Amino acid sequence: MGEDYTFHMAKEPNLNPKRAAFPFQQEAVDFVTGRTYSAVFHEQGLGKTKIAIDAMLTWLRRKEVDTVLIVTKKGLIANWQRELLDHTFFRASVLSDDSRANYYVFTTPSRVVLAHFEVAKKEEKRLAIWAKSRNVAIILDESAKIKNPDSALTRTYFRIAGLFKKRVIMTGTPVANRPFDVWAQIFFLDQGKTLGTDFVDFKRRTDLTSDLRHDDQLFRRYCEDLESVQRKLNTISVRETKNGGIISLPDKEFIQLTCNWEPHQRDLYFQVRDEMRAVIQRDGQLVEESQDEILKRLLRLLQIASHPGAVDENYTAEPGKYKDLYDLITDITNRDEKVIVFTQFTFVAAWLRKNLSAFGSLLLTGKMSMQDRNNSVNWFLSNAGDRVLVATVGAAKEGLTLTVANHVIFYDRSYSLDDYLQAQDRIHRVSQVKKCYVYNLIMRDSIDEWIEALIDQKRLAAQLTQGDITADEYKAKADFSFADILDDILGN
Repeated sequence: MGEDYTFHMAKEPNLNPKRAAFPFQQEAVDFVTGRTYSAVFHEQGLGKTKIAIDAMLTWLRRKEVDTVLIVTKKGLIANWQRELLDHTFFRASVLSDDSRANYYVFTTPSRVVLAHFEVAKKEEKRLAIWAKSRNVAIILDESAKIKNPDSALTRTYFRIAGLFKKRVIMTGTPVANRPFDVWAQIFFLDQGKTLGTDFVDFKRRTDLTSDLRHDDQLFRRYCEDLESVQRKLNTISVRETKNGGIISLPDKEFIQLTCNWEPHQRDLYFQVRDEMRAVIQRDGQLVEESQDEILKRLLRLLQIASHPGAVDENYTAEPGKYKDLYDLITDITNRDEKVIVFTQFTFVAAWLRKNLSAFGSLLLTGKMSMQDRNNSVNWFLSNAGDRVLVATVGAAKEGLTLTVANHVIFYDRSYSLDDYLQAQDRIHRVSQVKKCYVYNLIMRDSIDEWIEALIDQKRLAAQLTQGDITADEYKAKADFSFADILDDILGN
């Protein structure tokens, strides 16, 4: 048993779970509750929320802590409230952007408190005083939010980490985009004991760069470094994947559709590409020093390959991908099944929703109010006639269970591995009973082909870092064609 609580409530909540965990979830609970700090890296859809709740209840029953602070993304607060009501016998208090309301949370006895990540920046002083007055455990949900060690938000969490008696991070994609993304998340837990204190050196050794394609010795050393990171992570983390045999899920099939250009769209794309080449290179050499600036220019090509109207308001034709999308959705809805269409552009999402209205289309974007977003999700879940949800990835990639659909179509994609993995697994989760299909629409001879190759290699590097594959498997599959495709785009 632990120490007594630092405060007592007039009526203590029932700290037992409403239902038992799956065996693999209970193993994770045992792992977490037996350590001062730990990470839960279970793949999306395997119930990390249930693991966190049962760990929290265990700590509170044992009186090892008297309060648990759960930090998540702002858009996931309502989801956590629903999950807590589903799995426990009490409600959590909520820290928000309202300083006056937060005062009552800080001064009122409560065993569980919910907050979004940005609250720590705004309330750091009061949060520190509060944590020092209690025995508090902290759980960071979707911890890749603090993957950038140079951001003000991440530095805030570095400063307050030591105030918490227990620390847990959770994400299904610890390598959100590149292997070095894991460093700051682990540093929050242990201040450098596992992965060291030098982020610059860690990034240098684990970055996925085009140099690896030309140097076999450098590639071997890179593989060894990723294996080393994986072994170190194993000492403080647990990870299960859907294909690990712990649960039975329907199959997931990937389908790539190559689309043809609409003529004006093609002309605009290659005009912008050639203009970009002239700006960023001279005599066959890159003169644009900032990688961020190059990525911004590449983003314009992505927009044109998706829908030129995103950059040219005079474009009125039907973009090349739309016919393939329409035919695909027709086939899906004729089978009385539902589908989610993902895009990264708000303009494209709104255009698609309007043009797909005959199928019962709904919209979900980050520019909508939280109430309107929740309404779209609820209508999609409950109404048979609403068969298509058009969503921007940022608004719908996390926290949502949308297993009423068994098809996901990526109308376009960003450079982000995390976006891609999180979004597709909205449908491939424990409650899914149908085979799932993931479609990628690729515009022929375009930047879409680079995105496809880049994400594939990022996924392999992530799998090696996370221990999902062996180094030999990685070496057999790794190729750096994405670098060659980019060279072609840039005109090198």
